[in-house]
Amino acid sequence: MGCWSLNSSTSLTESTELVNSSSPVCPNSSSSSQFNDAGVRFCYEVHIGNVGHEIRTCTGPKSGSRSATHVWRKGGVGDVIFFPKCFHLYDRVGKYRVVHDERHSAPRIPAILELCIQAGVDVENYPSKRRTKPVYSIEGRIVDFESVAGMDEMETNLFFENVDDTEVDVLRRDPNSELNAEDTNLIELSTRTLDSWFEMIGGVRKIMEKYNVWTCGYCPEVQVGPKGHKVRMCRASKHQSRNGLHAWQEATINDLVGPNYVWHVHDLNGPPLRNDLKRYYGKAPAVVELCVQAGAPVPDQYRSMMRLDVVPPERDEVDLVA
Repeated sequence: MGCWSLNSSTSLTESTELVNSSSPVCPNSSSSSQFNDAGVRFCYEVHIGNVGHEIRTCTGPKSGSRSATHVWRKGGVGDVIFFPKCFHLYDRVGKYRVVHDERHSAPRIPAILELCIQAGVDVENYPSKRRTKPVYSIEGRIVDFESVAGMDEMETNLFFENVDDTEVDVLRRDPNSELNAEDTNLIELSTRTLDSWFEMIGGVRKIMEKYNVWTCGYCPEVQVGPKGHKVRMCRASKHQSRNGLHAWQEATINDLVGPNYVWHVHDLNGPPLRNDLKRYYGKAPAVVELCVQAGAPVPDQYRSMMRLDVVPPERDEVDLVA
């Protein structure tokens, strides 16, 4: 199978468990490596199966000349699940917005990690100012009476550089507890991965009830914090009229953790999914589809979406189906 591409104490407990549990969602590729992930060269479509599907849904460059047919390539873990990045806030109360001139100095980390940091998780390379006393708003200005000696020194030592996925070790499983493919069978691994996925989604929903997350109404940009940032980096529709500023609105769980819905494959050894039979096919998040094909039981909440009760007709039966 292939991939184609708050109560502060309560929030801290939930966010800490979230960081720990999110690691095996896309594990050390031990399960995905045994199934083909296909990613498209020209768009963001992903397919889990031995071969790419034939459904014409490509919207990438020159898709019209190909009749919207996808051009498949080998996918990976990054195609199964997507964690959008946002700017890290050292002080979410005193300075809750990143302005345009700070776009290169403020570090960008996965938004789900930033959400956990603001909820109480301490990450060594990304310190956050913690307060034990309330702050006051006087004529629109935040007044902090808490001593900040030492906190300013910590702020100067903050790593102001953009990081890539390889540097965010906290989103990866502890090397001492990594799953060994030889010691764990594929069905058990896929089941544990699916359980971790639902645990992570549930934790994110609970933390988002207490901490604000924003998304742009025109592009996929997200920001965790009281308000969205002021960086003029939007390139979506009508961005000229907004001078490149994002149009912030309240985010949902799908904005923070991209589920990446894919077509469900009933038979891995069967022919590729056909375009004229797409009305008989169901869909599921790529993580769920990957784990189900690896042997995990189908989650009840996705049974109807995956259309398990529908049997697609054979090629010579298409004309006989109403």
